[in-house]
Amino acid sequence: MQVEYVGIEKLIPYARNSRTHSDEQVAQVAASIKEFGFTNPVLIDADGGIIAGHCRTMVARKLGMTDVPCIRLGHLTEAQKRAYVIADNKLAMNAGWDERMLALEFADLRALEFDTTLTGFSLDDIGELLAELDATPEGETEADAAPPVPTIAKTQPGDLWLLGKHRLLCGDSTNLQAVQMLMGGGHG
Repeated sequence: MQVEYVGIEKLIPYARNSRTHSDEQVAQVAASIKEFGFTNPVLIDADGGIIAGHCRTMVARKLGMTDVPCIRLGHLTEAQKRAYVIADNKLAMNAGWDERMLALEFADLRALEFDTTLTGFSLDDIGELLAELDATPEGETEADAAPPVPTIAKTQPGDLWLLGKHRLLCGDSTNLQAVQMLMGGGHG
């Protein structure tokens, strides 16, 4: 496969393309192309028919570009081209996110003072991810936080707790009677 630059006027959108593009998404793709360049070639058939890259082509026209990078997929049958128009979009949608890793990336990008909205995520979405990253998981405490000391202790010296096959004694390990009780040789 080779990337070739094709005149935008020679590219033919697929008339039955079922993928839609909102004005907001077109603006996001335009911002992405302005920031990163046209990094994802348009996939075309032997005759210049667009198989994948309809939105990028639309954006290129709006940006006044005359040529766009393309890869010709001349080996596809008519049925394969039609199916790939759908598959190219749907397969990407089937992916998920490692939200913790995504939040870490956004935190680092913010520290680098990069405009994170260029990723296609809204500021609200990014804020939620970062809030989750900063949140203490339920049931856990901050590393330096200690629970409050109860005013009345539940366990008193001499109390023996049976935890399955384990034993836990509240007592003095230098006291022979306490050790014997813990080891099962005393009462309890």
